[in-house]
Amino acid sequence: MDLRQLKFFLEVAHSEGFTKAAERLHIAQSALSIAIKKLEDELEVELFNRRNRRVSLTAEGEALAFHAKEIFQGVARARQEIADLRGLLKGEVRVGLTPMLSSFFFPKIISSFKQRYPALQISIDGESAGTIQRKIETGEIDMGIIAGSVPEGLDSHHLVREEVVAAVCGSHPYAKMKKCALDKLLSEPMIQFKSGYYLREMIDELAAKEGIAPLIMAESNLFYMVRNLVKEELGLAFLLKMAVAKEADLAVVSCDPPLFLDLFIAWKKNGRLSPANRAFVNYLIQEVDEYYQLIQAAGTFPLP
Repeated sequence: MDLRQLKFFLEVAHSEGFTKAAERLHIAQSALSIAIKKLEDELEVELFNRRNRRVSLTAEGEALAFHAKEIFQGVARARQEIADLRGLLKGEVRVGLTPMLSSFFFPKIISSFKQRYPALQISIDGESAGTIQRKIETGEIDMGIIAGSVPEGLDSHHLVREEVVAAVCGSHPYAKMKKCALDKLLSEPMIQFKSGYYLREMIDELAAKEGIAPLIMAESNLFYMVRNLVKEELGLAFLLKMAVAKEADLAVVSCDPPLFLDLFIAWKKNGRLSPANRAFVNYLIQEVDEYYQLIQAAGTFPLP
């Protein structure tokens, strides 16, 4: 069974006869009859009731007609989407990013994506993971980076599992240590993200389990502010390793036991991504995969 046979079949059903269908298809009636007979032989059923030059669909023919129409609708959608992806001459990508990722990892990705698809508009919303989740669900943004786990209302693709480390200034007592007990790190003065940010909630929960009341020296929703306050010796901060591993003025201390954070690109559940959004998701996945292949090969963190 191929699309040509299905096209012939639907035309005969629509025309209620072979003669008229052959005229519309611009083929000989004998060729059309042979094509339909081959289709019936392949399926081992009769698709048409043939009476007095008029034809009507059998029960089997009705079933095939229903699915054949769906097939051609799917083919049309696929062709349109491929055409859109080939040119991508229009469209907008609305993406939500957490402060740390928008400051470190994504500028390079967004810049190179824009170079590949210069006609696309890119709108970046910098928010907490919880706010990003809400905006995806309400349709205010198309997709966003979600940390930790993905709620039922969203579809997603897992990007990476990244280590959470303690960033300290060079003069900090733990600066020379490769790793330190988590309870000791949680007991140090610290700079935190504001409530509502996933990393803040993660650290608060760990501290509560240890029976520790964190000594928060300052809090901010700005990654650069948190990082710079660590450099100013105000306290330590728990950050993603990839965001601070190349900071010359900071030391990175792994937690013992180690902490990790899963990052996902997420979008509305059962929502069809536009060609522009699908292109961005595919490009993001490719770039992240290549980035971490470099890390594995080099055994270190390349510059973004």
